[in-house]
Amino acid sequence: MIRIVTRKRLALLEADTHAAFERARRAGEARDRSARELADAIDRTGRAEATTDELSFLLGHAVKEASTAEQRVLLGQIELRRLREELADAREPGRAVFVLLHYGTPRMVYRSREDACADTATHGVRADAVWRPAERFWADAEWLLAVFRYDAGARGFRGTLGAVPEALGGAA
Repeated sequence: MIRIVTRKRLALLEADTHAAFERARRAGEARDRSARELADAIDRTGRAEATTDELSFLLGHAVKEASTAEQRVLLGQIELRRLREELADAREPGRAVFVLLHYGTPRMVYRSREDACADTATHGVRADAVWRPAERFWADAEWLLAVFRYDAGARGFRGTLGAVPEALGGAA
């Protein structure tokens, strides 16, 4: 069969061809745009995974630090409870509490003088030190063992000048 193509038909075919080329060009641009967006999404995903790994690492350390801090707080609460019980025991009239002071700052509280003298070496006082009565203000003495006695009338403790360590050679 022979087909005769007219100018009108040829113009329609040419227009269809141009339209097809235009659709193909737009489809190619859309494909290129999609490929760029996919590459950007893959890059963002990689960065997000790296950030997630870093945050996971930091969170692990934060959890460990929080656990350590929680343990320290619990130990502090236990020590505080023990000291409160010791203070309650010390409120018996006439009962003494011994406080180890370093330049006037309390370091430890003891139930007895013997406990205080036995433990002072852990705080830097020489083990061979002999304790003598203080002759100056508490803040002036490097180490001082202050004695506090409970006074029921005052509903509190009254301090007295304690003893300071003196080396065996005579110098404090």
